[in-house]
Amino acid sequence: MQLGFAVPTAGSWATPDHMVELATRAEALGYASLWTFQRLLFPADEAEAANPRWQPVYRSVHDPLVTLAYLAAHTSRVRLGVAVLNMPWYSPILLAKLATTLDHVSAGRLDLGLGLGWSQVEYDAADAPFERRGERADDFLACLTAIWTDDPVDYESEFHVVRQAHVHPRPLQQPHPPVLLGGAAPPALRRAGRLSQGWISSSGQDLSNIGSQIAMVREAATAAGRDADALRFVCRGVVRVRPGGAEKRRPLTGSFEEIRADLALLSEQGVTEVFVDLNFDREIGSPDADPDVSMRRAHEVLDTLAPTQ
Repeated sequence: MQLGFAVPTAGSWATPDHMVELATRAEALGYASLWTFQRLLFPADEAEAANPRWQPVYRSVHDPLVTLAYLAAHTSRVRLGVAVLNMPWYSPILLAKLATTLDHVSAGRLDLGLGLGWSQVEYDAADAPFERRGERADDFLACLTAIWTDDPVDYESEFHVVRQAHVHPRPLQQPHPPVLLGGAAPPALRRAGRLSQGWISSSGQDLSNIGSQIAMVREAATAAGRDADALRFVCRGVVRVRPGGAEKRRPLTGSFEEIRADLALLSEQGVTEVFVDLNFDREIGSPDADPDVSMRRAHEVLDTLAPTQ
């Protein structure tokens, strides 16, 4: 199982200098990948903000693709992933162009995570339709693939149209950058198995039972005539270092010894890659956190969990 690291994306510690500092340190320590995530806004309406899905980490978030392009210039080996972009907030042609350019400036290191999101507020702000999201996702992926692989592209459906067009340059990774799908509902899991190169778990995933979601993705791939063993299963590892030995704790929360044991259990459940994400620790990824303390803790985590150690 490979180990990656989520760069500072949210909160007070998410400055350009801190992004580069931790990205280059992670690469030097042998981490396989760097990751970002997407959030467009945080609701000011108190009733909406009371929804527990609106975590403090979401109050201040940088754009994930711009962040990865910036880090591409400061790294040379690690893969660069986003977990995830929400497809309905883009058109396939726009996202194809953005992802292809990022694939080139990173020398073919992009992993493109895509999902559907859950916030009606963000959908409204992005002027995106919330209804029929599953159907739209299937069609989005088909159109995106056509743009990357057909020349000329001639695609027309109920939702997307790209008529008789050359779209260049082509992606550096052929036939295109790996597309990994998020989502926890059964239709999303089956879509990942049918149409993508792998699946990415969410920040709220029950990691004690992640193997059941992986099994559903694999079953869908096999039913579609695909090689399930070729799929990647990437876990957002929301790590919270809390020494103290509580009897009841969430996976990846606790001492370093407990966290290492949890990582081994994730591998046994079929996870092929975990990226350590400190952004979702409110003591680190919040706008109210002390950025100097956050950086000291991040370096401790990087060094202690490093794959070369």
